[in-house]
Amino acid sequence: MAKKISEKTLKKSFWNWFFWNGCSQQAESMLGMAFGQAMAPVVDELYDTKEEKAEALKRHVTLFNTEAQVGSICNGIVCGMEEANANGECTPEIIGSVKTALIGPTSAIGDSLWVATIIPILLTICLSISQANASVAWAGPVLYMVIYPICTCIISWKLYKFGYHTGLEGMQKFMANGKLDMLTDTMTIMGLIVVGALTASFVSMSLPIQIVKDVYDVTTDTVLEAQVLFNADSMLNSVFPNILPLGLTLFVYYLYAKKKWSPMKLMGLILVLAAILTAIGFACGVYA
Repeated sequence: MAKKISEKTLKKSFWNWFFWNGCSQQAESMLGMAFGQAMAPVVDELYDTKEEKAEALKRHVTLFNTEAQVGSICNGIVCGMEEANANGECTPEIIGSVKTALIGPTSAIGDSLWVATIIPILLTICLSISQANASVAWAGPVLYMVIYPICTCIISWKLYKFGYHTGLEGMQKFMANGKLDMLTDTMTIMGLIVVGALTASFVSMSLPIQIVKDVYDVTTDTVLEAQVLFNADSMLNSVFPNILPLGLTLFVYYLYAKKKWSPMKLMGLILVLAAILTAIGFACGVYA
């Protein structure tokens, strides 16, 4: 009689991955230990002897990495392949090769779709709700705490089931017809647009340099006190709106991505810049 993974075991495997995918992430095997934990119920149900179970678990605690939410499709595909292996229709070598091959495409789709698009859009909506009215500021974080785990769970479970039922062939068809590249490019562009909108909306930086002087108005024969003759921030924004926040964002990105600065060093730099610009503002009388 052919061996088949029960629905109960599939759900247990999924919950293991959903709740614990990042619990053992480290440099040696990345998500390998978490993947092995997720496969443990499947291995226990499919194989009879202790040796077979040990061999199966060993091949699933090796190096593996992906974006965890979209990457749940990998777990589903591997579950289907382990089922086939238990029935003599597959080999461990093929399972290992497929796992390695799935790292690239699932990471690319997951990072573009989930990390760079869905999360920033959801955060933007929730931040806007919190800032719109002080009396309901709590609604933004509460909404995020409710929507994020629910959406994550639903999407991950659907992809897990899709991977199990369609197997490697479904993923290969998706990759072969060019839809993978199209989806990845689309999500990347959407993510960049969202990041640009977030920069313009939530990053604040100004250059507090002004020339203020009393001006004599000939038409009314009066002295107009403290008239702003020059405002560096207004001049820059008239040429390129929000150029300073954009420049700061790109500078921080350059230091983080190219120069490998740590987040702590970047936060320290921003605090120093804020202190310097604030001091300039007081020196110029902007904050007087």
